[in-house]
Amino acid sequence: MITLLGSPKRCCDGITRRQTLQAGALSLLGGGFTLDNLLAAEQRRPDRRPGKAKSVILLYLMGGAATQDMWDLKPDAPTGIRSEFRPIASSAPGVQICEHLPKMARWMHRAALVRSVNHRGGCHNPLPSFTGYERTSRGNAFDAAETGDPPSMGSVCEYLRQHDPSSVQRAGESNTDYIFMPFWMGRDRRPPLRWSGPYAGFLGPRYDPVFTDCDPYTLSGPTARGQFEPEVVRGTPFLPNSNLGADMTVDRLQRRRSLVQQIDGQLRQLENSPLLAGHDRMQQRAFDVLASTKSAFDLSSEDVRLVERYGATLFGNSALIARRLVQAGVRFVTVAWDLVEGVRLLDPTGWDTHGRNFPTLKGNHLPGLDQTYSALLADLDERGLLDETLIVVMSEMGRTPRINPQGGRDHWTNCFAVLLAGAGIQGGTVYGASDEHAAFVKDRPASPADICATIYHCLGIDPDMMVRDRTGRPVSIANGGRPIREILA
Repeated sequence: MITLLGSPKRCCDGITRRQTLQAGALSLLGGGFTLDNLLAAEQRRPDRRPGKAKSVILLYLMGGAATQDMWDLKPDAPTGIRSEFRPIASSAPGVQICEHLPKMARWMHRAALVRSVNHRGGCHNPLPSFTGYERTSRGNAFDAAETGDPPSMGSVCEYLRQHDPSSVQRAGESNTDYIFMPFWMGRDRRPPLRWSGPYAGFLGPRYDPVFTDCDPYTLSGPTARGQFEPEVVRGTPFLPNSNLGADMTVDRLQRRRSLVQQIDGQLRQLENSPLLAGHDRMQQRAFDVLASTKSAFDLSSEDVRLVERYGATLFGNSALIARRLVQAGVRFVTVAWDLVEGVRLLDPTGWDTHGRNFPTLKGNHLPGLDQTYSALLADLDERGLLDETLIVVMSEMGRTPRINPQGGRDHWTNCFAVLLAGAGIQGGTVYGASDEHAAFVKDRPASPADICATIYHCLGIDPDMMVRDRTGRPVSIANGGRPIREILA
């Protein structure tokens, strides 16, 4: 038997219920897998406890953040390796982080640092981060998503929700568990490329995230800037084609969905196609997102002081909407700080700082991350949500210990750091260590699969849960990773 831990849902009396699902087999259907002979069971596995996190907000720094200039500074390293920034004390005794992250430093007592993450999945390959699977890059630093990829953590959450008979939608609660902001990763590359990682892969497209869109801009106007001279990017994510019009109420939207379902039902009588069933599910999710979470994207109702507290930037507005989404019941929300080009260069490299690493971090990226992260944790804490929301900050890789002639750091997957905070995390802890140059792991290595397993554990999802890939081979959703118990509460 295959044991699945269902997603937690609030009952009418406010109590969280979690049911164990058991399935005898998985079958291939229409390019995705569904559970056959699904049986509900009331007992849980005796060796597992309910997850402390009801939701996850993943802040993803695309490009490869220089963690030795952020959370793992080496002030005694030689010139050419040592960061230009000073370490400062944090609210966690003995834990120091960068001087340009002072607000984050005040929250380290609620956070854990894993300073020994490494992988061999290739540079600019987000697949390990989102899935734990370390497929070697396919001869290119930029890996595109493929239908045979393993599923992302968010897609597994969506998969469980759709197959869990206890997942009954409450009034006003979201009927989707996976939203990705502010746009699909790689949209602004030239040419555009859908990065691997965030998708459902072999589970099928019906479990892909709901992607938002945005129209980025800056306040400085059309000025000419260099490749490594990012501006502060403004904008607010929105649901594509979500303008319902003044006369389109939620009731009218639901009636329109009923009409579409009737038409689709007639079509299925003519041709009972699994692909059509998949299309129907994605269509249903689109309606449900409009009906249940559209208001979360309208920041006009928020106190302007709170918007400014988050930064009033594209990243800040996305994080604020993420808080509103988890409050509405969405289980997994990703906010990506990706490169943004638009009609001109706004932030053309993201965190891929091959040049001007220190001016970029000091003048733009670190202040932006510092403000948004600290505002998010404070906002969640004030609303009583931090104890049930897991916050993760990660990149697909790190950066070289040695500084190049352009004043930047290059690609490096041998050692970097991941930050976790909130629900299920033992605050003020550090796991693993890098060597004196932050080049290689010195103590207790951790893989991206271990990070994924830790996130699953916090959600109460068994990281050993098996799904079958397109060849029928059973694969654990965490791809063999083990939870890092030293940082768990």
